[in-house]
Amino acid sequence: MTTDPTAIRILAEITAMLVQTVGDEFLLAEEVTFDTTFNEDLALESIEFVALAELLQQRYGAEVDLISFLAEKDMEEILALTVGDLVAHISGTPVSAPAG
Repeated sequence: MTTDPTAIRILAEITAMLVQTVGDEFLLAEEVTFDTTFNEDLALESIEFVALAELLQQRYGAEVDLISFLAEKDMEEILALTVGDLVAHISGTPVSAPAG
């Protein structure tokens, strides 16, 4: 478990986006950690990934492009993708001011 405040903040923001995408009952069913997988643990469907991608771009700008990030991976990597992998991608990407 990381104690990096930026990673912890991004984890909390992704969790909020997942709740917005999947619904409030999501919080009751699953605690999101860096090791949580999108496929096995969260069972996100493709339309939910698209919605999450839109929320990520609204929050972090065009530099954080989930679809392009996934396009660079093979199927096994996509199926094994964790929230921590996404946090690392976001924190390693220059962040523009939030839109809005």
